[in-house]
Amino acid sequence: MPQSRKSQISLSDTPFYHCVSRCVRRSFLCGVDHYSGQNYEHRRAWVEERLLFLSSVFAIDICAYAVMSNHVHVVLHVNVDKALNWSNKQVLALWHTLYKGTLLTQRFMRDDELTKSEMHTLADTIAVYRQRLHDISWLMRNLNEHIAREANKEDECTGRFWEGRFKSQALLDNRALLACMAYVDLNPIRTKIATTPENSHHTSIQKRIHALKTNQHPPHTLLPFVGNPRQNMPKGISFSLKDYCELVDITGRVIREDKQGHIATTQPAILQRLGLSDAQWLTLTTEFEQHFCYAVGSEHLMRNFSLHTQHQKIRGLGKAKLLLKSA
Repeated sequence: MPQSRKSQISLSDTPFYHCVSRCVRRSFLCGVDHYSGQNYEHRRAWVEERLLFLSSVFAIDICAYAVMSNHVHVVLHVNVDKALNWSNKQVLALWHTLYKGTLLTQRFMRDDELTKSEMHTLADTIAVYRQRLHDISWLMRNLNEHIAREANKEDECTGRFWEGRFKSQALLDNRALLACMAYVDLNPIRTKIATTPENSHHTSIQKRIHALKTNQHPPHTLLPFVGNPRQNMPKGISFSLKDYCELVDITGRVIREDKQGHIATTQPAILQRLGLSDAQWLTLTTEFEQHFCYAVGSEHLMRNFSLHTQHQKIRGLGKAKLLLKSA
């Protein structure tokens, strides 16, 4: 039975989540539909552009994404503090980039004079909008509805384009986060639509590698890597971008049908810091969705998440014991 969204998202346990949306009908989201022969490759750009635009509106950062033929992967970071620190006018300005709002919100933004009762009503409305602007469900809803409308218009049809619900997995520690990001970034290579991370179009890893090669700052639309944990850490992912790109490249080179996954020389230092063997890492980055459902992390973190979200049983505890032992 499908779980309610509140039983899949617990911000007290983690701000990081892996979300997947899949198409419901046979025709592809992107790429070439082998049944009809029609090319939908241009739709990848629709999804990527909309996703990056939404990250500038919502208080939700993008860690990784990959736009595939009939589904979209995205790893998100919910930044509640950012939403809470927005002024009322900032909240309304952001909301109005997506929706019309109400007559009261429009009047407030025009600096019209409002009565005391109108101000009370306005305050309630702003509180609702502020909450929605750091709500994963609202971001995914806006992404999916926009793409569905554009695709239906192009296909000259009506009806559902996506499955009814997107899949959500809580990423409870850094190991789960990095393994999931690598799993997402390597999707095009595993499905043979790209040969290297840098030519994996419409992915976050391509954007990050381009920034690294050109010695530029990472795209502001992606949550940055900020180096190893230390005092006064800036907001971001607690690892080096260079280490992560090297790790993704090494992992991608050993995922081959004719070769058992094995890192032939020495293990990357980053794996030692994560407390993972090469075999554990390859299992995580190739079978991430297969072994875990609503949450990923060490056993005790998954049990805590289960209590907070009132799950009687949560899939993946056995694999967590083997792959993600408490550090």
